[in-house]
Amino acid sequence: MRLSEDARASLPRDVAQAAYARAEQRRGIVHLGIGAFHRAHQAVYTDDAMAAGDRDWAITAVSLRSPQVREQLAPQDGLYTVATRDAGGEQLRVIEAVREVLVAPHAPRAVAAALAAPETRLVTLTVTEKGYHRQPGGGVDGAAVAAAGGTIYHYLSQAVRDRLAAGAGPMTLVSCDNMTDNGHVLHGGVASLLDGAALDWFERDWACPSTMVDRIVPATTADDLARVEQRIGLRDEGAVVTEPFRQWVIEDRFAGARPRWDAGGSGGGAQFVADVRPYEAAKLRMLNGAHSALAYLGLRAGHAFVHQAVADPAIRGVVERLMRQEAAASLDPAPGQDLDGYATALLARFENPSLAHRLAQIAMDGSQKVGPRWLEALTINRARGVATPATLTALAGWLRHLRGEAGPVNDPLGDELAALWRGNDARGMVEALFGAGGTFAARWQADEGERRALAELVERN
Repeated sequence: MRLSEDARASLPRDVAQAAYARAEQRRGIVHLGIGAFHRAHQAVYTDDAMAAGDRDWAITAVSLRSPQVREQLAPQDGLYTVATRDAGGEQLRVIEAVREVLVAPHAPRAVAAALAAPETRLVTLTVTEKGYHRQPGGGVDGAAVAAAGGTIYHYLSQAVRDRLAAGAGPMTLVSCDNMTDNGHVLHGGVASLLDGAALDWFERDWACPSTMVDRIVPATTADDLARVEQRIGLRDEGAVVTEPFRQWVIEDRFAGARPRWDAGGSGGGAQFVADVRPYEAAKLRMLNGAHSALAYLGLRAGHAFVHQAVADPAIRGVVERLMRQEAAASLDPAPGQDLDGYATALLARFENPSLAHRLAQIAMDGSQKVGPRWLEALTINRARGVATPATLTALAGWLRHLRGEAGPVNDPLGDELAALWRGNDARGMVEALFGAGGTFAARWQADEGERRALAELVERN
């Protein structure tokens, strides 16, 4: 029997459930890009807000490509289990915030109607970095957006026009993806498809706050689903697995009402702040930067999971230096922001063997990630006179990964970067990417010494 509204009465007592009248909650949020991370993060915060007494923030979720999540959740009335695991064991909780899953290519009119509905006040997004169609230099690739069609910008710009025509009121668009100034990127992409009165209204009354999100959410496996089924006595095809830690820092800039995401719950509430950038930069360069280093170095060393790679002394030394001495040195922390303590906490989280976080999952889409995770820090540290051997070692690992040394490359620029490798040796590849006029030179144009050192690292290892 599947988990559902009818079946939930049979759940064991140790499975937590929110204490609110689900049927009485109207939908106030549309989420674009529903996947495991959203189900373990923003949906949990929203569930907490409604459990704390907020009303009418239920979620209409949208898959922009695959029907898989709809097939998982629709037979379950949108219910699913979050399994939180650490060395102390496992806690299970059923999340009630998601009311419907739409598949955009199959139901574009339903998606448009949800975005235009007067009761919809917020749109949240987890579409990964490549969903923003950025150029390697960081800006939105307008030509790629226009050619693609069906992007987040098309759906959201149409929502602006529809709501203006209907007098439905402005919305807040909340990017929850790992990008520097993610709100600014989202704003620019939507604005690029607007003109006239719609553009004026969007610029004046809508809001795109920047955010920082943090929770490790590995891909759910068949073993995970079987384990949850054994615990709850019901089949849950939408279950997700995560760690106890969670964090959400949000620029407090909204076009109207917002949920009490700061209400808390067992994992703590979100933080509303005036400036997200110190938290965003620390997370991107320390956590995400270390994750990418573990992925590219760990895969080549024969490891499959994060906890295995961080236990490898040769890799751990590189990652510790990258976080504590290089990424941290590139940051300008907020008052009270303890970067060394953050690094210590991150290492403990990486070591968690109860989370099977696959390195191959982290290694995907590297061309979209290396800029904010490594290249910005390299540029800043050069100006500050900080040596960066660990970051260069990690970057060399990515270049070797692009050469196919650790299995298939899953990257939107994979074919282009593989073609560069076929026509270049290590020094030529470094020049093509990071020399004057190189593919990534807008994020980091390496000087002669850096190009030589990076090429030597690629050849040496």
